[in-house]
Amino acid sequence: FDVLEAENAQRGHEIIVDERPDLVLLDWMLPSVTGIELARRLKRDDTTNEVPIIMLTAKSEEDNKIQGLDVGADDYITKPFSTRELISRIKAVLRRASSVAAEKAIEVEGLCLDPVSHRISANDYPVDMGPTEYRLLEFFMSHQERAYSRTQLLDQVWGANVYVEDRTIDVHIRRLRKALAPFDYDRFIQTVRGTGYRFSVKSAKAG
Repeated sequence: FDVLEAENAQRGHEIIVDERPDLVLLDWMLPSVTGIELARRLKRDDTTNEVPIIMLTAKSEEDNKIQGLDVGADDYITKPFSTRELISRIKAVLRRASSVAAEKAIEVEGLCLDPVSHRISANDYPVDMGPTEYRLLEFFMSHQERAYSRTQLLDQVWGANVYVEDRTIDVHIRRLRKALAPFDYDRFIQTVRGTGYRFSVKSAKAG
């Protein structure tokens, strides 16, 4: 796993909003603002309410567990715990989150991707594109505001065991932008110099 750390709730909230992690491990006992308060804040925010949360705590009472789950935590681990148990719980939560996300339509500023029907629409108008461009867009819309290298995109979209040249990515990015251009959504697919590409609504609006 790629791990980001924060020493307090304020910094943790900033990282979660900026990086959109796949999962948050949240300690109940944090300075100033408690982990339970941060979890409540994350679940109230439309931009972070779908990020899975595992609470870590020394509080073993049933009321504490219920409180953690009631604010929206996906799992609750009582200290002490083994590394194996933690990894097993992380994988289980990620599997559940992936299965739910796989069936849920993704909508961004009027651009909608339906993973069940494999259809894309822009303000209710159909958008035509090839299967590779569809998979690229699905990955980007599921992992917004993060830059990915060509190698990372190849692994995520084509698979680690498929040989494709890095520049093939550029060809499909151009095709994806071309398909989105009539609806002005191509601006969300951005080149990050020295890194690769990202899907960003924030940067498009700022620009």
